[in-house]
Amino acid sequence: MGKQAGRYSGYLRPFSYLLDLIIINVLASVLLLDALNIIYYHFFVSVSWIIIAWNVGFYEVYRFTKVVDIFRKIFNQYALFIILNFAYLGYFLKFSEPSQIFKFATFSVILISLAKLSIFYFLRRFRVIFGGNFRRVVIVGDGENVSQLADFFNENPDYGYNLISLFDLKGNKTEQINTCFSFVLEHKIDEIYCSLSDMENELINQFIDFTDNNLKVLKFLPDENEVLSRNMKFDYYGYIPVASLRDIPLDKTINMIVKRGFDIVFSLIVIVGILSWLTPILAFLIKRESKGPVFFKQRRNGLNYHEFDCYKFRSMRPNEIADIEQVSKNDPRITNIGRFIRKTSIDELPQFFNVFLGDMSVVGPRPHMVSHTEMYAKSVDKFMVRHFVKPGITGLAQTNGYRGEVESDKDIINRVKYDIFYLENWSLLLDLKIIFMTVFNAVKGEEKAY
Repeated sequence: MGKQAGRYSGYLRPFSYLLDLIIINVLASVLLLDALNIIYYHFFVSVSWIIIAWNVGFYEVYRFTKVVDIFRKIFNQYALFIILNFAYLGYFLKFSEPSQIFKFATFSVILISLAKLSIFYFLRRFRVIFGGNFRRVVIVGDGENVSQLADFFNENPDYGYNLISLFDLKGNKTEQINTCFSFVLEHKIDEIYCSLSDMENELINQFIDFTDNNLKVLKFLPDENEVLSRNMKFDYYGYIPVASLRDIPLDKTINMIVKRGFDIVFSLIVIVGILSWLTPILAFLIKRESKGPVFFKQRRNGLNYHEFDCYKFRSMRPNEIADIEQVSKNDPRITNIGRFIRKTSIDELPQFFNVFLGDMSVVGPRPHMVSHTEMYAKSVDKFMVRHFVKPGITGLAQTNGYRGEVESDKDIINRVKYDIFYLENWSLLLDLKIIFMTVFNAVKGEEKAY
């Protein structure tokens, strides 16, 4: 998902996956008999390692993760890896040299653990010595949990949190909150921590709305006697419980890798299998009817509000208001061939180049043109939340009747609701369902496809 500064180490975990798989396969070649050095076994140990890691959270190590939790993950990974290896070798190869398997699995886990711990401690020292990989935070509230968290941030710079300010909400709370919001925007704060003991539901909702609309991370500090009504994700900073408002599945590295891998494979199939022969045909038809380029390029907002060039087959005559006004029904700007490719959604196919390049995903919230994004961000509550994930060629909102022109406030409000549901409930099966429904609707024909 460009990332927000200091929010994720985007390339670190993919690098860890690759390094660990290299270690496993090299050791298998060196330590095991030639009878085992076959492609099937190397494929098995690689896939089984990833599947186990996914289930035990082996790569889910964050800046606030305790070392004892890292060792627990290592032990679980080691135990399951040995069991699966014995199961595979005993069933398929009738292998009877257990010492070799123990030696291979043990050396593999030891080397991988050393690499894992080295990276973990290196990042801690990197934050202290070079001041990098920091998140700028503020704490809102007044109480023992607030002072404990403030002390934790100040006394543990290796965790990578830079406490910029405290807001105690004494006196006029409305004025204090407005001051806090202005401060967060002015000083480019990454995360806000709120003490729930100092807030009523109305104030909590104000913070939720503010962070959603400005792409800030919001976390809560519950009192030990307080029961939360919301379904929240808990982490521990030292021994201090911290609750996150929104748990986004695509924030997990394994899910990011699965979705990105699917995007690359799917986009290549479309580019090679369809666009390679369809583009010359459409280029001839488009240019025969009207002068201008074959492709239409438009600036749109994507992940974390970053702008990118979104590509489509040109379906309209060149005009000066293409980046300002949405297409409407019976729009005179649309050409004859344009009407056909819009009705069948063929005009969207060049966006698979955007997917392959990493600006978009096959499935996700549909990106809006920059001028409309700025307008909706000011008028539609939680509109900015949809920018926590990559935009898609198709999305859950589009398969539920909210595609094309925004004719009323209801259209954009419901589109945002579906987008938020998608990013909070993502799964590969949901993506496949949306793709199927998109193809089905395109074949059936849609009322708003114009």
